[in-house]
Amino acid sequence: MALARAPAGGEAGKMGYDCAMARWILHVDMDAFFASVEQLDRPELRGRPVIVGGLGRRGVVSTASYEARAFGVHSAMPTARARKLCPHGVFLAPRFARYEEVAATMRTILSAFSPVVEPLSLDEAFVDLTGTERLHGPVERTAGEIHRRIRTETGVPCSVGLAPNKLLAKLASEAAKPGGAHIVHEEDVEGFLSPLSVSRLWGVGPQTTRKLAERGVHTVGDLRRVDASLLHSWFGPAAGAQLWRLARGLDESPVHSTRDAKSISQEVTYPEDLFREEDIARELRQLAVAAASRLAEEGWLATTVRIKIRWADFTTRTRQVRLPEPTDHPVLIADEAVALLRRGEVHPEVGVRLLGVGLAGLVAATFRPAHLFVPLQLGAALQQIRSRHGAHPLSLGVPGEGHPRPEVGILDSGAKDDADAEMDERGRGRGGGGGVGERNRAMRLPNSDHGIPPRQGLVLLPTRG
Repeated sequence: MALARAPAGGEAGKMGYDCAMARWILHVDMDAFFASVEQLDRPELRGRPVIVGGLGRRGVVSTASYEARAFGVHSAMPTARARKLCPHGVFLAPRFARYEEVAATMRTILSAFSPVVEPLSLDEAFVDLTGTERLHGPVERTAGEIHRRIRTETGVPCSVGLAPNKLLAKLASEAAKPGGAHIVHEEDVEGFLSPLSVSRLWGVGPQTTRKLAERGVHTVGDLRRVDASLLHSWFGPAAGAQLWRLARGLDESPVHSTRDAKSISQEVTYPEDLFREEDIARELRQLAVAAASRLAEEGWLATTVRIKIRWADFTTRTRQVRLPEPTDHPVLIADEAVALLRRGEVHPEVGVRLLGVGLAGLVAATFRPAHLFVPLQLGAALQQIRSRHGAHPLSLGVPGEGHPRPEVGILDSGAKDDADAEMDERGRGRGGGGGVGERNRAMRLPNSDHGIPPRQGLVLLPTRG
């Protein structure tokens, strides 16, 4: 399998690459993953428009097959809108267990070629192939073999991009879609990047794209011609410097192994919008405690708490805070999530349709500070409750009226946040997180008998069946 090569440019020698130690990063992306798996398992669906996502009134499209995309259907679109655009499409609820099975096969293949694999989601990963030539031969051949094996052993098409860094590798795999492979050598970078829209660069969201367009900057080639001092004056020193580097394809971010890249998150899309702050706070607490429960079960402590809010108009914001100490304490995590909510902007006139809580910067629970061992008794008590009464006997909330049980299982639409937030999060070269669409796990039980101080407004609620 031959890899397509990007057109050559003329700035490789001035870009800071060390040609004596060539760095090679592979980006693998399964094409229309959920829909492709459904077409694999049900041959009668091949060639037909398949849409996977929430099927309810408030459902959102997770994945659309290329046949469905021809009718304008895309991920993050409300399912109701997709039905209007493609009324003859096949609409299916996601089967996460099956998708994980296929994704595990993909990860096994990647791990056979490099120990440094960074999964970004079920269907996407970076692989560091630097120095693997001694074992597997030229990296171009290795990329081709990975591409072939994934297609053969999973039965699902994928696209791969090979380049000197993560930024370029991801752009290369996008250029290879659907089902192809693309390589960008150091000397090809300028020619490859120049015609691309600036919106294709990491961290360049709608606001930054608009501001650049107002100044006549539309393509990466346009951006490359803007002086660094001018970018600093437009966007500030940090963002300006980052834009200057991105325009030249510069990215030193490392590929993180599975262990380093791990994070845990819980998200739900609600059947009815949430308007009252107390309702939103209650739901965030539920999500935070569910995430903390998973954290403890898997033997991790979190150093960062992140929340995600999507309003009914699909505006999306993320906020995060770094904790003073690693923890899996559900009440502490819930308090931080609610504090993040109250720290940011509020749109009382626009309801909230999706909430998420993510835990990142994970360290093994063996690094737990000594004074945090008391909450371990809480986890033991919880596990006894779960073993006797099932996985969901209790939930954590605040006093108030109950809210309709949310629709769980809708994947993150990937909607972009503000440009500055994107530059901060995505500009580091890290991919998106996983763990979306999972049902809430067992809830931690705050109890003075275990030495846990009471928290204001904290109550136990039985989960609804």
